[in-house]
Formats: sequence, structure tokens, C-alpha cells
Amino acid sequence: MTTIPFVDLRAQHRALQTELNAAIAEVLQNCDFILGRAVEEFEKEFARFVGSQQAVGVGSGLDALRLCLQAAGVGSGDEVIVPANTFIATALAVSAVGARPVLVDVEEATFNIDPALIESVISPRTKAIIPVHLYGQPAEMHPIIAIAQRHKLVIIEDACQSHGAQYKGRTTGTFGLAGCFSFYPAKNLGACGDGGMIVTNDEAFAASLRVLRNYGQKQKYVHLEKGGNTRLDTVQAAILRVKLKHLSGWNELRAQHAQRYTEGLAGLAAVEIPRVAPHRTHVFHLYVVRVSRRAELQEFLAQRGIQTVIHYPVPIHRHAAYADLGYPLGSFPVSERLSEEILSLPMFAELTDTQINMVCESIRAFSQARQ
Repeated sequence: MTTIPFVDLRAQHRALQTELNAAIAEVLQNCDFILGRAVEEFEKEFARFVGSQQAVGVGSGLDALRLCLQAAGVGSGDEVIVPANTFIATALAVSAVGARPVLVDVEEATFNIDPALIESVISPRTKAIIPVHLYGQPAEMHPIIAIAQRHKLVIIEDACQSHGAQYKGRTTGTFGLAGCFSFYPAKNLGACGDGGMIVTNDEAFAASLRVLRNYGQKQKYVHLEKGGNTRLDTVQAAILRVKLKHLSGWNELRAQHAQRYTEGLAGLAAVEIPRVAPHRTHVFHLYVVRVSRRAELQEFLAQRGIQTVIHYPVPIHRHAAYADLGYPLGSFPVSERLSEEILSLPMFAELTDTQINMVCESIRAFSQARQ
């Protein structure tokens, strides 16, 4: 039996049950299930939260990335630069518009895309860069912006794991043409189902996104573009409005949990703890350690009722779905090493000090037993 779950959504929902029930009941009363009032209100509130002028609710984080590329004119024959170490959705969005993902290795310290390697893969076909703020830590945006400006490339931020994270005092999602967020249930701000958001300061771009998310129509039965059906559900928007009010507090709790983990695991030669780069606010969607004997540690923790997850066990170029990119083993050495060593420890706002101490003590026991 699991003693410490990797994520405990029940604990979050118990605390918000009255508010959530009221929000859902209001939608049921209004029957405005498609692009209803709660969607419009949540878009405004989320835009204020991140500091953008526009926000467009969509069906998922993947749809957010895909629609941004489509609205930016990226298509067949184009190339888009993405990190090799990320969830596959980042690359799938590129493939969905007919473009080719061009992979770049990541930094050892942050696991995010290495800006020093980007320019070497830019070609005449390159149209965009998608930096990913992985695990809740912002990528090194200023050099990426400088590269994009030199080569006239669009930046679409994959901020799906970084709700509220900041780089040099500015919130992720606001550095490029657009920023994309996921509201998958386990995210720092999670729906009770799928959901996503695009933020931008470009009003015309936002208007194009609103058309594309809704069958390509600006008004019913007048279709201006080949769009799709990828609208943020009104019930999910109502739920997210309730949760958004708590997000900053939850992020602070995650940071406190991360600090307790870091202190509890300090000095262990067998475990490398996360490093937060300068000028960044990490919101710790995940607390990821590196260990050389990962399978053994994961089994040891499981026997003690501690649930862990690997994010991500396979780099993009090693998936069968992307064998056609032609990258051989060894192409991205940092990403490949990470895929064999990283382990995500339990992390959610409601995690207790007692639970964190138990995880740390168990990892210490594992390390001492195998010295």
C-alpha cells in the first residue's frame, strides 16, 4: 500500500470542495457549457496572473503549442528547435503542423535547453524556437531571445510546467510571441480533466487563436480558416478559477517542500539534488534528483510505500515515433544521461514535513546500505 503518493489530488480537492461544488453548480445552472462566462473570466484572471494582455483558453497544453505554431505560420518544410529532454508533446506540436522538430541538448545544471547549442542547428528552414521551462524552472531566456532576434525566429514558450515561475522578475510565458500552459490535473494549477491556455501580448495573434480553436470561425457558420475544436471546457474553467486564487500559496509551499528535501538529502554522494540557477524562481512542479542506481532506489522506496516517477525515461530522439529524425544514440549526451538517472520524488502542496522526512530518511538508508 502506498504510504506517500507521488501526487495527492484528493487532499487538494477536500480543502476546496465547497468552492468547487458552487462553481460547477453555477455552470450547470447557466448551461453555458461551450465558451461560457467562466472561460472568459478565467482568461482575464490568468492573463493578469502571468502579466500578459491576452489569454486564450484551449483544450490542452499540446493544443496550445500546436495552435501557436499554426497561427505563427509554421508549416510543412519548416523547422522548429526544441530540447531533446522534454515531454513528447513539445515535439508532437511541431509534427502536427507538418514541420520538423530539430533537437538541441540541455544544460547539466537545469535540464533546460542549452542556449550555447542553438545557433549551430539553425538553418534557412528554421522558423521558431520552443524553450521548455522544465519541471518548473525557467530556461535561460535572454540569450535565447537574442538568438531569435538575430535570426528573425519566433519564440513560443512551453510553460506547461511553470505556472508562476519567474526569470529575472518576469513570469514565464511572457517572453516570446506566446506562452503555452497545460492544466493537466497534476500540474501546479490543474483542472479535473484536460485544459490549456495561451498567453500573448499580440492582440491580432490572440484573435487568430480564438478563430482557430473554434472550427476556424469568427461567427457561427462563417469559417475563415481551417481550424479545429479545441476549446477550454466551461466546467474546467470554473474549477480553475477557484484554484487560481490559491496558486501563489501552493507555489510557496512547493518551494518550502523543495528546500526541506534539499536539506534532508544534503551530503549524500549517491544523490544529486536539483540546482536553481541565478535570477530564477523555481515553482517545483517536480522535484527531480539524479541517482546512479535508480531502479534499485525506486524499488527500495516502493517497498516502503513511497511512490516515485521518472520524468522522462526516454529522450525525444529515442522514441520509435521519432526514429525518422535520424539522430543516433549519443547525439544528445546530457539528455541521454538524464534519462537513465533522474527520479521525481513526491511533490504536491499538501505534502507534510513528516512525509518529506520519511522520504529523505529512506533515501539515506538506501545510500548507507550500499556504500
